[in-house]
Amino acid sequence: MKKYSDLIEQTFDFPSEEFKVDGKYLSFHDIPLKEIIEEHGTPLRISYLPKIKENIQKSRNWFETAIKKHEYAGNYTYCYCTKSSHFSFVLEEVLANDGHIETSSSFDIPIIKNLYQAGKLGKDLMIICNGFKRPLYIQYISELINEGFTNCIPIIDNLNELGFYEDNVSGSYQVGIRIAADEEPNFEFYTSRLGVRYSSILDLYKEQIEPSRAKLKMLHFFINTGIRDTAYYWSELSRFMYKYCELKKICPELDTVDIGGGFPVKTSLNFEFDYDYVVDQIIENIKWICDKNDVPVPNIITEFGSFTVSESGAHIYSILDQKLQNDKELWYMIDGSFITHLPDTWGTNQKFILLAVNKWDHQFQKVNIGGLTCDSMDYYNSEAHSSEVFLPLIEEDENLYIGLFHTGAYQESLGGYGGIQHCLIPAPKHVLIDKSEDGEFTTSVFSEEQSYEGMLQTLGY
Repeated sequence: MKKYSDLIEQTFDFPSEEFKVDGKYLSFHDIPLKEIIEEHGTPLRISYLPKIKENIQKSRNWFETAIKKHEYAGNYTYCYCTKSSHFSFVLEEVLANDGHIETSSSFDIPIIKNLYQAGKLGKDLMIICNGFKRPLYIQYISELINEGFTNCIPIIDNLNELGFYEDNVSGSYQVGIRIAADEEPNFEFYTSRLGVRYSSILDLYKEQIEPSRAKLKMLHFFINTGIRDTAYYWSELSRFMYKYCELKKICPELDTVDIGGGFPVKTSLNFEFDYDYVVDQIIENIKWICDKNDVPVPNIITEFGSFTVSESGAHIYSILDQKLQNDKELWYMIDGSFITHLPDTWGTNQKFILLAVNKWDHQFQKVNIGGLTCDSMDYYNSEAHSSEVFLPLIEEDENLYIGLFHTGAYQESLGGYGGIQHCLIPAPKHVLIDKSEDGEFTTSVFSEEQSYEGMLQTLGY
């Protein structure tokens, strides 16, 4: 008899660092998921906080190792881009591990002030302010700088932005420039809508920044694919660094590059990415280009969002029932919705790691997984490594539970956390899991399952 455990062990290198099976039950970072389900029920959203710290430390180690190896004269700073998850427990974990912050819109700034008032950060924190800025965002940035947040650095995204800071910021201040990189060759547009085009960079500096009270601190580089070991990525990074060298020769204050775009995260148990090799190549390439152009190497900033928080998250569901809709399409119906809880599965066809929580000692079958909304697109029927989904058979011994893992980034913000969901499917209960110094797990409820009262109030009833 082929068991579900046989399928997983023959398909992947299993067990892994994150996932193990004790008999027929799955554990995630040694967390006994069956016990969590028994205590809190389903649907359930889990955030495992130590994973945030672990990934911050991993990134620092990769860059510091490469800097030492290549005798690189610049330093490295880890920033977290808040748009991946704005939750307080994420920001507090980042700050507790000496992370800095990258913002995207005006309402990020009150979060910064709230954390400062709570004693979670100091005015020396690096705050990189990205995005195409509406007046309120520019006002808030100016207020931060005037209040003594000296490392708050607005990144100029268009040619008209600097005038707002000149009118509203007292004294000298730092700025950066985002360069509009070319998009991936198969993208619908040739050049990013964000940033300043390459041909305008020198004029922007000479005509606006140099005569102003602003000091150009950094150049910002971002491509949508994130950091990948591809010819496209290396070509765009080299082009960017040549522009940095050109500008550095006329702007002595320029000493930092922000290589935006995140690291990839695991979407399958067979995921492979040589992080330390890619970091080594980034450092080596930047140093080589700077040496060739006879300019000092820059300090390096990364702004990792998904890499910071994604792998800390999981969603757990019960299988409510099964439905055979024709001779070959078997549906497992979950007590939640992919469209509302995990909108990336619907909007971008994003895949997550899918595993059964129990019944690993049972036989398995090919299934489609259906969500609770009435939308025909509320389903999950393929994985990153396969065009099919296999799960244990539903039998009478106990209910079947499944987990989707590495779901910690973007899903709540894209789904409209606390708001109105398709078919009024409530947001699931959310539990935080931490680990004490003696290795014991601690759990706390961040939020209960969304109530109908809150929805009715939002709808005006």
